[in-house]
Amino acid sequence: MSELNQQHTANQPMDTLAEALKSGRFVRMRRLLASLHPAEIGHLLESLPPNERRICWSISNPDLRGEVLSFVGEDVRVDLIKHMDTADLISATEDLDVDDVADILQDLPDHVMHEVLTAMDEQHRRRVETVLAYEEDTAGGLMNTDVITVRSDITLEVVLRYLRLLSDLPENTDSLYVVDHNDRYLGSLPLSQIVSRSRSLIVRNVMSHQMKAINANMPENEVALRFEKHDLISAPVVDQNNRLLGRITIDDVVDVIRDEAEHTMLSMAGLGEDEDTFAPVKKSVHRRSLWLGVNLVTAFLAAWVIGLFDTTIEKQVALAILMPIVASMGGVAGSQTLTLVIRSMALGQLNDKNQRWLLRKELSVGAINGVIWAIAIAIVTTLWFRNIELGILIGVAIIINLIAAALAGVSIPLMLKRFGIDPALSGGVLLTTVTDVVGFVAFLGFATLFIV
Repeated sequence: MSELNQQHTANQPMDTLAEALKSGRFVRMRRLLASLHPAEIGHLLESLPPNERRICWSISNPDLRGEVLSFVGEDVRVDLIKHMDTADLISATEDLDVDDVADILQDLPDHVMHEVLTAMDEQHRRRVETVLAYEEDTAGGLMNTDVITVRSDITLEVVLRYLRLLSDLPENTDSLYVVDHNDRYLGSLPLSQIVSRSRSLIVRNVMSHQMKAINANMPENEVALRFEKHDLISAPVVDQNNRLLGRITIDDVVDVIRDEAEHTMLSMAGLGEDEDTFAPVKKSVHRRSLWLGVNLVTAFLAAWVIGLFDTTIEKQVALAILMPIVASMGGVAGSQTLTLVIRSMALGQLNDKNQRWLLRKELSVGAINGVIWAIAIAIVTTLWFRNIELGILIGVAIIINLIAAALAGVSIPLMLKRFGIDPALSGGVLLTTVTDVVGFVAFLGFATLFIV
């Protein structure tokens, strides 16, 4: 009951906005948008068709537009930016965190990006350019340059006075970073130590060496794993020379984890993680048609295999009735293995030392499941068609296909990763092709040899 209430509460702004849009009450819409957090406004915008989205965007508070842009997906952000001039973009990015500014700038045309950067003060521009120098999906692309650093040879009393002068700490600050005179990272100084230890202590005697710095070129999924394993709130980012560049905070890592989950789920359908649900028809058709074409090729391959045994099927119509069972069982078993392997790869659990063990395990699981379900299907088939040979035939085909599915489920993602191809994007199509072809060849091939 509480979940239904929460869902109803979450839908209230959307319902109210829809009513205001329908009736053209822009004053009410403006008041509603002004009462919401930028993240909530972003969610509302993502939930609207393009025309209504642009209307709401045009009457939203200009002071909040930068934050709103940082909370929406890339597709929606690009669509909204199209309707902003350079002056609006400069104003929107003025007070944003450096990493959020970098995300927005990467969606701009080069000449507009240059204008926005030129309008910034020199210090802010240097910080943004530092982040832009790294790929978006690396630690350098995730980091923020708002770090507080201290030297190792000062007392905690001096550190406290310094913090009071700052008056305000960057969000998610749980530690200060200790650096030498060349800005090389030495360790971290947790805030808890600053407030709980004697003020006369020297920083080097209190600082922690346990927090390892993250290299700026580390992939973002590895960054997320490190945060998960060590329960981090923030972590320092360094270059190849161990010079401190910035820090990554937990809010950015949560975005990475969410994006990874969406990427895995949507990639299996040939969609991007930033796919706009309410994108125009033409744009959606263009994106999806390619994937449908790829699937069509694999479907023709399976159909060609079936065509090789057309004479066999004509003589024994029951084969055509039972073929989907063989393909379906192999597809489901293979998808289970494929999903498990892709998950293990994403978590960094799979390596050269344990791949063979996992393959042997999955082959054993496939063989055992194959025998169990082969017996069940063989019994049902024998009773249904009153043909024990047909029952034995489909049972053998099921065993072969489930073993092949296990082999393909492990080897396909490993092979794709070796060639630099995302397993989540094309693994499912290749797996389905393998299980369909192997299943049909085994089932119809044995039928040709022993029944017809």
